[in-house]
Amino acid sequence: MTRLPAVRPADLVAALKRAGFVEKRQKGSHLVLWHEAKRRTTIVALHGRDLPAPTLKEILKQAGVSQSEFRELL
Repeated sequence: MTRLPAVRPADLVAALKRAGFVEKRQKGSHLVLWHEAKRRTTIVALHGRDLPAPTLKEILKQAGVSQSEFRELL
């Protein structure tokens, strides 16, 4: 398995939307995404820099998206 690419929060949100997530609400810099079929909520902090790898992995884990699926969605 290869490393995850460096990703900005906006790119992550776009990929999650392609996976079926929709914006539910936002409070400050934290965007809450919801997937109806999976019944999952995922939170992404919208900052101007790339997400740290451990944070990205945890968001993908919350979303129920594998790393290989995520690479395809980018």
